[in-house]
Amino acid sequence: MPRPFVDLLEAARRRLPRLLFDYIDGGSYAEVTIRRNAADLDAIALRQRVLRGVEELSLSTPLFGHELSMPLLLAPVGFAGMYARRGEIQAARAAQAAGVPFCLSTLSICSLEEVAATVSAPVWLQVYLLRDRGFCADLIERAKAAKCAALIFTVDMTIPGARYRDLRSGMSGPGGARGAAMRAWQGVTRPAWLWDVQLRGGRLRFGNIPPGVVADTGFGGFANWFARNIDASLTWKDFTWLRERWSGTILVKGLLDRDDARAALAAGADGIIVSNHGGRQLDGAPSTVAALPAVVGEVGGRVPVLADGGVRSGLDILRLLALGADACLIGKAWAYALGAAGEAGVTELLQTLRAELAVAMALTGCTDVREASRELLAR
Repeated sequence: MPRPFVDLLEAARRRLPRLLFDYIDGGSYAEVTIRRNAADLDAIALRQRVLRGVEELSLSTPLFGHELSMPLLLAPVGFAGMYARRGEIQAARAAQAAGVPFCLSTLSICSLEEVAATVSAPVWLQVYLLRDRGFCADLIERAKAAKCAALIFTVDMTIPGARYRDLRSGMSGPGGARGAAMRAWQGVTRPAWLWDVQLRGGRLRFGNIPPGVVADTGFGGFANWFARNIDASLTWKDFTWLRERWSGTILVKGLLDRDDARAALAAGADGIIVSNHGGRQLDGAPSTVAALPAVVGEVGGRVPVLADGGVRSGLDILRLLALGADACLIGKAWAYALGAAGEAGVTELLQTLRAELAVAMALTGCTDVREASRELLAR
């Protein structure tokens, strides 16, 4: 019997160094939005229906010309190769076996080429528009060569959120000998992780950032490069720069406001991902659940609307579908599973979510996920 989300979370807590677990688990400021993501999902009541003939259920979901085995994608998660040895590859293999897309973060340990060569299913790539447009242009060309299925343009990181948990854990501070000693001690006290990732995983660096782009390819040098290149001047006009270089599918990730959804449509987005960056940016922002209905109403079916934030079960997936999402993404959830047990953990999580979604569908009388609607919501 596959383990539920909470068991995988606790297994990750036991296995990972604190700074890595807190990076997955934490958010910005007082982490109000993280709690809202989960609490607002829990508050969505579904209608229990009986004697509806639910012996045959269809979870298959068409999306941008691809047939998903269920309405779910693995969202881009930075540093995933730190949670398990060559972690992005392990997660991509689990996603392919489950019949769902894997979205690779620009800030991955494994390179796009390394991941794409390992799986036959096309990878989706998450991108930022940075000041270093030469790097961005090169990454887009690499995405073409790797035959990526789509680009996910993350738009809610024009300035980093204040992530105090990362400061306390040692992920982003303190510096100097004290910080180095703190981080080294955390690794030593997690011997299974240390052996798997640090000793067997080879030299760890950000695989999508060529050595010529950053002089110091260590984490400190990369952090300084990324901080310098975050572009707070971005506007919707900059979307044109991306569209001129990529003729395929582009989803805009990080919208919570119906006016921004309207602007994304006007700019030419092929899809919208309602997201608050897992509560890691503007603390106090609405939960995904609270923001989703207005965005869906604004879009009016013109492009697919996806959602992420707080999804921990198949029941949560059905709740978001009932509110109008075409599919959902999980980020924190698969990162916990990867940290707990590598590829096997992600496989286990996806099996659990599929089974839970099927149960939720049966008990609400919904036999096809494509027909999930507000009719499923308790009045």
